[in-house]
Amino acid sequence: MKSKASFAIPAAMLLAGGFFMLRETNAQQTRPSPETPAQRIANEARAAGIELRGDTSFSPVIDANFNEVMKKMRAAKPEIMKRQMSLLEQRYDLGNKPAPGVTMSRGKPVQGGVRAKLPVGVTWDQLAAMTPDEIRQKKAFPPGFLPLPHPNHAEGGMVFPKFHIDEVKKQTGRDLTRFDLDFDLPDHLLPEFPPPIFLTTRLDLGDVSQGKLVTTGNFFELFNGILNPKQLEGLRLLVTPFPQQQFNGTGDRRSERPSLGVSCFECHANGHTNASTHLVGDIRPQAFRHRIDTPTLRGVNIQRLFGSQRALRTIEDFTEFEQRAAYFDGDPVIAAKKGVNVLERGSQVHAMAEFQELLTFPPAPKLTVLGTLDPDKAAPEELRGEKLFYEKGKCGACHPAPYFTDNSMHDLQTERFYSAQMINGRMAGADGPIKTFPLRGIKDSPPYLHDGRLLTLEDTVEFFNLVLGLKLTTQEKSDLVAFMRTL
Repeated sequence: MKSKASFAIPAAMLLAGGFFMLRETNAQQTRPSPETPAQRIANEARAAGIELRGDTSFSPVIDANFNEVMKKMRAAKPEIMKRQMSLLEQRYDLGNKPAPGVTMSRGKPVQGGVRAKLPVGVTWDQLAAMTPDEIRQKKAFPPGFLPLPHPNHAEGGMVFPKFHIDEVKKQTGRDLTRFDLDFDLPDHLLPEFPPPIFLTTRLDLGDVSQGKLVTTGNFFELFNGILNPKQLEGLRLLVTPFPQQQFNGTGDRRSERPSLGVSCFECHANGHTNASTHLVGDIRPQAFRHRIDTPTLRGVNIQRLFGSQRALRTIEDFTEFEQRAAYFDGDPVIAAKKGVNVLERGSQVHAMAEFQELLTFPPAPKLTVLGTLDPDKAAPEELRGEKLFYEKGKCGACHPAPYFTDNSMHDLQTERFYSAQMINGRMAGADGPIKTFPLRGIKDSPPYLHDGRLLTLEDTVEFFNLVLGLKLTTQEKSDLVAFMRTL
């Protein structure tokens, strides 16, 4: 047994040890801690004079003279749209350049080529060789990869492409034109219109829409005898207009005449998408809200998350959320004023959800039942692209077959590549975690990413090549695009 003396530590050593410990503690206290990306963004925003907190969580309740408001906003519209279109021209090649021999399900040409413009003097290969810090310090991140603002971010709200406005007016007499702004992206970069509808229960019928936009004027004749009574009622509710923030009967609206409102299928045309845009309702202040590119409803039956960031768990939750909150920017005070339509969960919400869950993806004749390419049908570049998708490209990590989603959310941390900045009223900071959308039928759903900032699949490949540090060659990028067009 050791004596107590064997554990004794000389006093000099204790003093020295205490001195070194104190010196190390002091050093730790004075040494600056590493700045997190979130802290950096906040500091950059403050340095630019950007308010991180808003004055209030609530929207202003406007009771001003409607004619005066309309006159003022209509007069401001040309300058607002000029500013937005100038931004798009600076960011992108907006030309009509179809990819040879590639069409959407009803024949609309798929646009090809990388449309995001590079900073002067930089190539894609040079950019891919840089670290995120180098790209941020040199301000080399392509502007088209930055968050995309709403056509008028300070105002926000639902905005519809003109082709949709014209067809709804022709069929129903309702006018979805806004007097304060227009949709911004060119028609040739958007999904085909009207899009086809494919039902899980009647795949033998092909496109059950018969090439028509489904509205209150024709839903019964198109679907009677195909759906059961509950599903037919769900579809009726999905095409029925209800009051919304910009389209309602009050003086605080953005349509010239009082409006019945909008329907779910106003944005999700034929259960797909027409690329209508809006702002998320769950972020404040206004500058931090994200633009939304309306996602397709095709394949919601295999999804387990809904909403780009909110992670709602069922299509019933999302359907109810849309009517109660998203229609009114997440503000129940405004909703009460303008006429919120509170759906009954046990019947109306359930019927609407049941119809939505019948919507399936378009045919993909080159895929097997397991979601892999049939080697007897696929071209060599498509087969090479499939291999890249799961290996070097790392796409399959989040987009596994057969539906090419992991039903999860991921944060790409794109803020590593740029400094926080205001872009036409949009605070371009962090995107945060975003839902993994299914890639089945992806060529039918341009533009891409949650806010529509990526105009083509080629843009999407370049974006992820940079953000994930993949170091893909030119041929590999082309092969990946070829594979995704088969999905």
